[in-house]
Amino acid sequence: MSNRTTAFFDHCARFAHAALPQRCVLCAAAAGPRRFCEPCESSLPRVPGARCAICASPIGRAGVCGACLQDPPLYDAVAAAFAYAFPVDALLHAYKYGGDLSLAPVLAAALLEARTCAVDALVPMPLSTARLRERGFNQAHEIARIAGRSLKLPVLARACRKVADTPPQAALPWKARAGNVRNAFVCDADLTGKRVAIVDDVMTTGATMNELARNLKRAGAAYVTGWVVARTLKQAGGAATA
Repeated sequence: MSNRTTAFFDHCARFAHAALPQRCVLCAAAAGPRRFCEPCESSLPRVPGARCAICASPIGRAGVCGACLQDPPLYDAVAAAFAYAFPVDALLHAYKYGGDLSLAPVLAAALLEARTCAVDALVPMPLSTARLRERGFNQAHEIARIAGRSLKLPVLARACRKVADTPPQAALPWKARAGNVRNAFVCDADLTGKRVAIVDDVMTTGATMNELARNLKRAGAAYVTGWVVARTLKQAGGAATA
């Protein structure tokens, strides 16, 4: 599909959204342009205000968490719209695995509200060729495309490639995830001096984002932040909530 055709369909979708009454994506009650009614909006899981300035994990006070101090990641910061918990996890599952692309604008709007810094370009988290063929779309690219249009920023969808068809991170123990994505990406673009945001749907350990950030900085990026829809949080004792 050409860029002109995509732009035409995007325009039609925006016109339809403006002309037709909007329903909450969670309960189907009347809703505003964000597609959440007020009760559902207030119940959405949020990342606590006291969070690490780098990885966005909850900490007792403002600053940098011990893990980032001990082993600083290669990305510089993360902005997360939500905590990865019900019902956000259900929305992301319907979007990512159910192919409900109507949720992409909803997720992109939440991501835009959560961002904390200005950047020069967006880089959607790449999928391997096999995974893209299986799923039919790159969920990160669809969100980035909408966000980029809103911010008038370039979306560098071809700047980086995932060259290894690795097992899904969600299927692996946390400690195995960094090794699973090592050397999985290649960046072909010249990003010298650029401030770049990696766009993704979910961040858990940050291993995938860290590996992509490594390659973006090798390509010259001066600053790499993560813009994610949801951040998996740890429960007391270190277990992940998702």
